Amino acid sequence: MEEPVNKILVIKMRFHGDMLLTTPVISSLKQHYPNAQIDVLLYEDTIPILSENVQIGSLYGVAKKSAGVLEKVSNFLDLLQQLSANRYNIILNLTDQWMVALLMRLIPAEIKISQDYAHRQTTFWKNSFTCLAPITGEHIVERNLSILSALGIKDFYTKTTMSYKPEHWHEMEIILNEAGVHGQYVVIQPTARQIFKCWDEDKFSVVTDALQAQGYKVVLTCGPGDDDLVCVNRIADECEQRPITALAGKTQLPELAALIDHAALFIGVDSAPMHMAAALDTPIVCLFGATDRVFWRPWTDNAIQLWAGDYAEMPEREELDRSQKYLSVIPAEDVIAAANQMLNSNKAEDEVEGSEPIRESGSAT
Repeated sequence: MEEPVNKILVIKMRFHGDMLLTTPVISSLKQHYPNAQIDVLLYEDTIPILSENVQIGSLYGVAKKSAGVLEKVSNFLDLLQQLSANRYNIILNLTDQWMVALLMRLIPAEIKISQDYAHRQTTFWKNSFTCLAPITGEHIVERNLSILSALGIKDFYTKTTMSYKPEHWHEMEIILNEAGVHGQYVVIQPTARQIFKCWDEDKFSVVTDALQAQGYKVVLTCGPGDDDLVCVNRIADECEQRPITALAGKTQLPELAALIDHAALFIGVDSAPMHMAAALDTPIVCLFGATDRVFWRPWTDNAIQLWAGDYAEMPEREELDRSQKYLSVIPAEDVIAAANQMLNSNKAEDEVEGSEPIRESGSAT
């Protein structure tokens, strides 16, 4: 008789958006092993994007890359002690960092599965796991889910999940009311972690003006960094009527999720908030440049994706100039047209249903 699966560890160490896109794996595991506790090992600074997910037992944070050597060693030893004590039945690895192989050799578990990375074929790496699962699929969600084939799981849960608490929306609603937002609003997140994923600030101003002329309040959001805040303020300063900037740089990810969930539309670039909007089934207009528009597209059907490659030739990954704004070739008029299409389409659906749409914390292809 097989031992029951009581504890599972999922390992993924990437950025916020990547972490959100692992949630279908967690949901599929919970669906297949309903009584198991599912923990996640991730970078400590990405914990907030999964912090409210009720399907996750514990989140274990790996020290950020910028941490000093002593901090990283201390963190590794602490994690080793905690994870070893948990006695996992199954460990699933969705990351290619070399430290994972060492962890796998030191943490006891009956089954240790890693995705089979082409650049990780050393004997040390391969022998650190009980099984290597082939990576299949076009989208990152599909590729993440392909690891479950090694467990014989075929009935995947394909939705991504972005969770928040009622009090997070309550806090956002108070701030919106104070800022004069009493009706429908559009969230625009103009910033990304890297400049080559960004669009022109003056074009965001044009789009903002067009939406506000139609009666929609525009809420500009961004991260807390100085560059992000400068970008948002430049956009706002160029607008005929200043959009709402009171929340820019001031929201935690669950609060931002609540804000996006109640929006009529989300407009943004290839970044974590775009993937959050997809998980929340908020209508999306997203702008892509010299990144893989298939691999990283919003995991939803409720979106229009504008790709700079339809306007000019995009470089291959190895020729990418990370200081260039490839999205600049996308005209503001096309973004406005896409925004109107999404707003009108979803408004028509609401009128047919006769009520406000029900927002689920998830999305599917």
